[in-house]
Amino acid sequence: MTTEGCAQAISGPDHRPPPPSPGLPKVVQTAGFIFGGVTFLEAMRRRYGGAITMRTAFDDGFVMVFDPDMVKSLFQGPVESLHAGEANAMLGPILGARSVLLLDGAEHLSHRRLMLPFFHGRQLNAHVRTMRLCADEEIDRWPVGKPFTLLPAMQAITLNVMLRAVFGYEAGPQRDELAARVRSMIDPLARPRGAIALRAVLRGRDDARAAQSFEMRRRAVDDLLYAEITRRRADPGLAALNDVFSTLLLARDSSDQGLSDREVRDELLTLLLAGHETTATGLAWTLDLLLHDRRVMQRAQQRDPSY
Repeated sequence: MTTEGCAQAISGPDHRPPPPSPGLPKVVQTAGFIFGGVTFLEAMRRRYGGAITMRTAFDDGFVMVFDPDMVKSLFQGPVESLHAGEANAMLGPILGARSVLLLDGAEHLSHRRLMLPFFHGRQLNAHVRTMRLCADEEIDRWPVGKPFTLLPAMQAITLNVMLRAVFGYEAGPQRDELAARVRSMIDPLARPRGAIALRAVLRGRDDARAAQSFEMRRRAVDDLLYAEITRRRADPGLAALNDVFSTLLLARDSSDQGLSDREVRDELLTLLLAGHETTATGLAWTLDLLLHDRRVMQRAQQRDPSY
């Protein structure tokens, strides 16, 4: 969202100024994000408080919010001020311009209403078994008595959950190929300098090597998705399928209009990446915290000893 919109949501409608900004050059703040990560952000939080205005090479003005009460105010802020789609423009090269995360106003509301049924409790409960199966499959691959990196293991679980629940893919070459292409696309962007490649694409610097590489990997994902969209639209048994992919193809708004192929592609990638990468990161941190707190770990183990 815009800096002004965030400030209004946090401070109220009396047009107070945005949160304080570190007195550091843009290049230093950019380096802090890329190389300092959590350490840099924690230092900024301790020095400047629960919300700060940042300026980097990737975005000339955005607000980082750390305080839980401020986060709550932000989520309850006025729709007319909080233009999340505008603020998420940097995700456009990955998700596509028709992603619900990049839309604002009436368009955002329309897409959101089409997608809400997938997140009702009954729908999510239907995927509990899928989640357990994917977790069990990955856990069976873990080494016994040897250390291993948590994040890739969590990414494998969440990606397979999304490919089964959202795309309806069972284990097999089709699922493996899409998983490999998705990881090939997003892994370079998860590295410290990944945002540089995204910024190059956003600015149209297609001659940059990083931007060209990203475009090639994105097209590889798109080739599979558009081919599958075409195949399913022609499937007479589409209505009998209960995965999110098929349901999106059948969805209609209040004017009986469906989603275009481009919109289906963008929403599929939005669900896949938003439900995969962020969830994997949260799970990895959760397990890390559990491993460092024996008391809480014991409580977690006693919660359901039968499973």
